Amino acid sequence: MADDTGLDHRTTGASKGAPRDAYLERRTLRRGSAGWLLLTGLGVAYVVSGDYAGWNFGLAEGGFGGLAIATVLMGAMYACMVFSLAELSSVLPTAGGGYGFARRALGVWGGFLTGTAILIEYILAPAAISVFIGGYVESLGLFGLESGWPVYLACFVVFTGVHLWGVGEALRFSFAVTGIAVAALLVFCVGALTHFDAGSLDDVPVDPSAFGSGSWLPFGLLGVWAAFPFGMWFFLGIEGVPLAAEEAKEPERTLPRAMAAAIGVLVVLALLTLLPAAGAAGSDAIKDADNPLVAALESATGGDPTLLSRLVNYAGLAGLVASFFSLIYAGSRQLFALSRAGYLPRFLSLTSRRKAPYLGLIVPAGIGFALAAATGDGARMLNIAVFGAAVSYVLMSLSHIVLRRREPGLHRPYRTPGGVLTSSVAFVLACAAVVATFLVDPGAAGIALLLYVVAAGYFALYSRHRLVATAPEEEFAALAEAEAELERRRDV
Repeated sequence: MADDTGLDHRTTGASKGAPRDAYLERRTLRRGSAGWLLLTGLGVAYVVSGDYAGWNFGLAEGGFGGLAIATVLMGAMYACMVFSLAELSSVLPTAGGGYGFARRALGVWGGFLTGTAILIEYILAPAAISVFIGGYVESLGLFGLESGWPVYLACFVVFTGVHLWGVGEALRFSFAVTGIAVAALLVFCVGALTHFDAGSLDDVPVDPSAFGSGSWLPFGLLGVWAAFPFGMWFFLGIEGVPLAAEEAKEPERTLPRAMAAAIGVLVVLALLTLLPAAGAAGSDAIKDADNPLVAALESATGGDPTLLSRLVNYAGLAGLVASFFSLIYAGSRQLFALSRAGYLPRFLSLTSRRKAPYLGLIVPAGIGFALAAATGDGARMLNIAVFGAAVSYVLMSLSHIVLRRREPGLHRPYRTPGGVLTSSVAFVLACAAVVATFLVDPGAAGIALLLYVVAAGYFALYSRHRLVATAPEEEFAALAEAEAELERRRDV
């Protein structure tokens, strides 16, 4: 299949020399734009909106005890997965991220299914967050605007435009907004702890028919499992850090360092959000709130808005903007890598003079805006994104296990503490998280499965036969196949 260079780039025969350079030259990112500090900020930015909203719905599924256990288990899953991905990203520091890891370990189908799951997460999540931003803008009375398509459109146009300007500028903007959101979370924690009452934590009414139910587990043991997706919201998105590999300084060193620092920050923020909020207002008072931190503060002070609650309200908007902005970046890089390798139409990976994948930014933004404007259902879209994320975690953890077993001698600048045991813990918990998405919103999980089926059909019937062998992730996998073939010949 000829691409825009006029050459055939199927996986069965990589081209060499100038033609290959011409193809990749039009698909390059700006290297060395981000050090470990900006990458750490990126990891936190992906997630920080989850501290301001969404996690509290887990209280309605499992009560405080159920959500607390779910958060600990999901935190363990993310920590184990992050250390596994840190190793994989040091081995293959390219924009493909999880797709590239799975491509080497699980073949073309494994790479495609992993990349597609990640893409579902990073296209649906910004669409959902744009709806939440609209809600915040309306509730704060900013410029007299109401939540609706003009606000959603403004979000996509403005923040996609910043990304088109350049990655360095985009990451610095994200870092600044994330800093504001994190600082406000710390201020919230101090204010909420002045009203903390441990007796308010377990005030959700108990369902006596649920197995194992009690004041701490009002919906029993099944409630713990149902709370998994909401425990994930304290960490959802951090796995996107490796997608910045081709734009990072010394990615073999900076990516593991940034991911470890980011997960540490997120664990602390989860603790400083869940416990003070539930203790200040009571779990029952905030379990259905769209803005749980503000609801916690106002409930603790008799229902009247205070200076602190207004500050947190504005900071919540900053947190949503930070995550929205960063997830647009992640989605564009995953789309860029899949397109460059031929899994998706190749024109989507073309880059501008400023080395930004302009179609990889504009096309997902258009899809996200259309979904937000057509449905306005942020919760449903976010649940679809969570399903895609959980599936990708299963496949990425499995990739680490397979590569450790099959290629023990592979050069690894960074090695996961605990090795296969660590990634096995992530794998088991990720499988449980996939099942939990059906407990919470089977409709959203079904929609995600349908998207998967459609994408798999496209891959099986068309793009599987038109992969670009010169793409970095494909070359990395081809090298492994060549080495394996050489070993088989030697054995003979």
